[in-house]
Amino acid sequence: MFNFLKSWLKNSLMGILLVTIFLGINTAGWTPLSNAALPSGNAITDGKALLRYALPIDNKPVRQLQASLEDISNQLRANKRWGAVSKDLSKASQILDKPSQILAGVPEDRQSQAQAWIDELKSGVDGLQESVKAKDKEQILQGRTKLLNLVTQLEESMVKGFPFEVPAEYSNLPQLKGRSTIAIKTNKGDLTLVVDGYSAPVTAGNFVDLVQRGFYNGLEFTRSEESYVLQTGDPPGKDVGFIDPKTSQYRAIPLEVLVEGDKKPTYGITLEDAGRYLDMPVLPFSAFGALAMARPETQVNGGSSQVFFFLFEPELTPAGRNLLDGRYAVFGYLTEGKEVLDKLKAGDKIESATVVQGIENLVEPQAA
Repeated sequence: MFNFLKSWLKNSLMGILLVTIFLGINTAGWTPLSNAALPSGNAITDGKALLRYALPIDNKPVRQLQASLEDISNQLRANKRWGAVSKDLSKASQILDKPSQILAGVPEDRQSQAQAWIDELKSGVDGLQESVKAKDKEQILQGRTKLLNLVTQLEESMVKGFPFEVPAEYSNLPQLKGRSTIAIKTNKGDLTLVVDGYSAPVTAGNFVDLVQRGFYNGLEFTRSEESYVLQTGDPPGKDVGFIDPKTSQYRAIPLEVLVEGDKKPTYGITLEDAGRYLDMPVLPFSAFGALAMARPETQVNGGSSQVFFFLFEPELTPAGRNLLDGRYAVFGYLTEGKEVLDKLKAGDKIESATVVQGIENLVEPQAA
């Protein structure tokens, strides 16, 4: 069976704390100063925000707009700093006052729709300033969510094709050249996931293909570790992964990790083994509900159908120094259903999993 964390997960609290302390104290002696300290600022622990930042686009104004709107929740948690919230909204408004800079990143045939989103964003930001004056926290948070959804659409409209070529050796595997949204019904409620082929096309493609086949329908969650992981995807019988009916062979998926600043993912090696243990993946294990490929502990390319949700606990696994980053491949995040995921345990069941958006991005394997 896939005991992907068995050797250290039971003792992980102590191990993570020790490693965190070690890295925090000792890295300055053997790494460049720019990498020596823990990540500056607040770690991003929201899956939707991580998905936005993972989009392969290059438009500074829209990223600044996104950052300003996302910062609002941080300020509201910090003793409701209304002045800081108002400042965030003012920054957003100033950016939206120069729409041409944002539109410069949008293909011409999409600019009309993009302009409509910018107008809606401008109106929404102005409305939130009124909510700040009234100190209405709930209305601000609801408005912020709507605005960030518009930012997501605006940023997605900036994507110009798939950003890299997947190595030819993986052409026999499904690939996701974009993103897909998956709806999962469980016996305890519904989950919504977004899987990201821009960062992990082979891993995400495999998952979407299996969902489309109905592979996960009726499967149980087979492993649960409180505040750590919830795993599923082990089919009935002796097999521990997907057996392709066309080949009668186990479909093995390579470890696939895209690092910040890289143009394409690394394949078949952990970042630790590659000597890149301080490099951060584009899709990190820093959000509750990070979705990743499970694998046998000693077989880096042995993943298949088993996947796990990471139940991020910041006090135990601080973002930026997470022992799973670079060892396992994140390929998506939970976007709806946090309360449901928090309740699921081993023995609970997936009633159905369905691709509700983005199936057109799935590229079927090429014949050998």
